[in-house]
Amino acid sequence: MADNLSNVSAVEIDPEGVFKYILVRVKAKGGADEYKDIVRGTKNAEFHNHIFEKIKPDLEKLGLECNCLGGGKIEHNSTEKKIRVFGLSTGFGKADHSVAVEKLKAVFTDYEITWSDDKK
Repeated sequence: MADNLSNVSAVEIDPEGVFKYILVRVKAKGGADEYKDIVRGTKNAEFHNHIFEKIKPDLEKLGLECNCLGGGKIEHNSTEKKIRVFGLSTGFGKADHSVAVEKLKAVFTDYEITWSDDKK
């Protein structure tokens, strides 16, 4: 099961624009202590729960369980190599943006990545 956890990418976000994102904790079914927090964001989601509903079945097929820790928005400017994390999810509450930013920095190593509690 731990192998399945390592196969889950830490970050999957749209390459450009402003869009909703969620922070999700993924772990092996059956209560293993090992977990991984992942970031998912897309313009295709009208609401934060649409992102969660899309990824949950795929993770469950891998024998993993997931829990949404909260959400917000991401502003991704690939031209300027900047990402801004902000806002919150009405349904899931505010994600810990500092955790999301650490995940993003590991993938977008040459980007300037910031976060705030701003709503817009």
